[in-house]
Amino acid sequence: MSPTSSASTYVSDLELGLRLADLADSISMARYQALDLVIETKPDATPVTDADKATEQAIRELLAQERPNDLIVGEEFGTPELSGKERYWVIDPIDGTKNFLRGVPTWATLIALVEGNGEVVVGVVSSPALFRRWYASKGDGAYVSLNHGTAQRISVSAVKSISDSSISYSDLEGWGKRRAPFLELQQHIWRTRGLGDFWSHMLVAEGAVDLAVEPKLALWDMAALDIVVREAGGTFTNIDGVDGPHGGSAISSNGHIHQQFIDALK
Repeated sequence: MSPTSSASTYVSDLELGLRLADLADSISMARYQALDLVIETKPDATPVTDADKATEQAIRELLAQERPNDLIVGEEFGTPELSGKERYWVIDPIDGTKNFLRGVPTWATLIALVEGNGEVVVGVVSSPALFRRWYASKGDGAYVSLNHGTAQRISVSAVKSISDSSISYSDLEGWGKRRAPFLELQQHIWRTRGLGDFWSHMLVAEGAVDLAVEPKLALWDMAALDIVVREAGGTFTNIDGVDGPHGGSAISSNGHIHQQFIDALK
């Protein structure tokens, strides 16, 4: 799979992102459902496997060779000091680790490139156990490839009313005071499903779901998703409506129902 436009400003960066995803897939799939998978618990009580660490380490090593001047923000091996001017890559080696370690195929490697102004300009979401890969670069659209096939351009849905919408989320943890209005809202919309993690947002980008929401996320959970959704014609903000993946939570939507959902949570 190669970027679609040789004239794109970020064509070489997207090509590198796809190479990084190939490398990640080769490592993660070799450890998926392995009987000797090593599982540890991080200080925040979330699990991490040897596959998470090996995947991120391999990505870091290739980036060090190909982009030695770019910084790297990764879930497993720390974040450098950022002054707000640096160009940096954001890596989540396995988004959906709990699924990965239980043999549920809904997990992915998330790779994003962020410019010094904080804008995500390249994103790759690779889910080898689902046989899918989504990617986007600034100004060049969003695409999905199934089972290593020819990539197809994707776009968000045209549903304009929240009452007619399909909404996806992970679970009911972390909602705080918004939990009650969120539960109430589910009585007044067409469909809700707890698909969760990266997949909810990629289904928004494909137009299969109209809005996806997560009340608490880190930058590495969101950066790659942000540009894929936006390049598919959608909107990506935090729960307060602030654009981008830096706000600690995520709402991705087709744009039409975005503000309706935010207002409903209030």
